Amino acid sequence: MTDGVLGTVEELDAAVSQCRACPRLVSWREEVARVKRAAYADQTYWGRPVPGFGPADARLLIVGLAPAAHGANRTGRMFTGDRSGDVLYAALHAEGLANQPTAAHRGDGLELYGCRITAPVHCAPPANKPTTGERDECRHWLVRELELLAGGLRAVMVLGAFGWQSLLPVLADAGWVIPRPRPRFGHGAHVELPPRSPGDRPLHLLGSYHVSQQNTFTGRLTPAMLRTVLRAAAELAGIRSRGAGPG
Repeated sequence: MTDGVLGTVEELDAAVSQCRACPRLVSWREEVARVKRAAYADQTYWGRPVPGFGPADARLLIVGLAPAAHGANRTGRMFTGDRSGDVLYAALHAEGLANQPTAAHRGDGLELYGCRITAPVHCAPPANKPTTGERDECRHWLVRELELLAGGLRAVMVLGAFGWQSLLPVLADAGWVIPRPRPRFGHGAHVELPPRSPGDRPLHLLGSYHVSQQNTFTGRLTPAMLRTVLRAAAELAGIRSRGAGPG
């Protein structure tokens, strides 16, 4: 199955989960799934590429980096089962974009409202560092995801500089015009991309520090900082709040 015949987000997600294009990543994700972390020794790891998560008509797309070895590579769902996900989903719930503040496993009942989560690299990389070649090999999946979402997509929130740098050429491949010089990443950065064609709406691109432990444990990114950008992204996307908590 090629990207050209993936007519729905569901078909795309199924195809992503079967990809074996990058030998180093395939070897690593499967080794991690086989050896496991002691705390999860009784669990069956996903051990495959992790597709995006969220509704196919999402107005807001959240872009991370890559699955964590013992998080999404274990559970099979983006930002699920690790401390980065604990921070992200708590913020999503607080802003009325998720039905619950925790994400433990794929069958835990979590739902997202109006937003979808994906990544430029779908396999867990060693040391959380994919190579540029692996990023580029994975690019076509994100291009197709954006094409499938484009009709309703209003905003993209990027977590971290790697995702920001990865996303700009993907947006160009999907038909958006990227300003020159290229917009620089920063927490709270906001760029409005012009409509792809007459009658379309502009696309808002926002940046936030990544929800990695390196950022959240040191205070570089606080829950309030994350929620501020997330709230702005949701408002620009035109997502109606479902009981968002106080700021």
